[in-house]
Amino acid sequence: MKALVTGASSGIGREMAKYLDHLGYELIIVARSKEKLEQLASTLSKKPKIIVMDLMLESNIKSLYVLTKNENIDILINNAGFGTFGTFTETELTTELEMIDLNIKTVHMLTKMFLKDMKKKDKGYILNVASTAAFQPGPLMATYYSTKAYVLRLTEAIYYELKKENSNVHISCLCPGPVDTNFNQVAGVSFAVKPKSAEEVSRYAIDQMLKNKMLIVPGFKMKCVKFFGRFLSDKTLMAFAYRIQKKKQKSE
Repeated sequence: MKALVTGASSGIGREMAKYLDHLGYELIIVARSKEKLEQLASTLSKKPKIIVMDLMLESNIKSLYVLTKNENIDILINNAGFGTFGTFTETELTTELEMIDLNIKTVHMLTKMFLKDMKKKDKGYILNVASTAAFQPGPLMATYYSTKAYVLRLTEAIYYELKKENSNVHISCLCPGPVDTNFNQVAGVSFAVKPKSAEEVSRYAIDQMLKNKMLIVPGFKMKCVKFFGRFLSDKTLMAFAYRIQKKKQKSE
């Protein structure tokens, strides 16, 4: 059994790799930091295959597939991604385009390429990491919320296609609330509520994925947020999201 994990150098990706190793999977771990990947490798029971690669580049996405397509991947975890904070006119366009490339293009391309192979074998799992941000508009983090909405909707559509085809390939979308990772340092925010640990979220996500759960939302509080959100207007959701983001903003 073999799993490929992108964004494996820290946070959820790192903890997913560790848990999959615990479950007996051989690993291919991918990230930009060789040092962090080697640190992760030193904690695993089996020596993983390390691929140092910047997945914001389309050529690298294709190269990753070429390098691993004959590895008989059982699980693909699309975890690599990042966010930024600020009003839409103030955030850097270059950074946002890089975010779109990593959060959307990378997930889209790897899902398509590996899914075709999994369908031929009629087995396999894909786990796309989104966020509860996917459920609503996100003033002050507009691009990030939008990218995660894309990941969620893409995953849902593919899930239904596979279901109608009676396929034994399964696809899931992880939508966690705040998680204790370095995401907030990258995005330039601090969480307004107590985050869950990356280890807790990762273990729950993989367990639910292996049970063929399509939408994975860790924690009772976040499940309630999603449930009650369906009864609110878009304007109310936008106002709610804006207040939450303002609370996250770090003091200068």
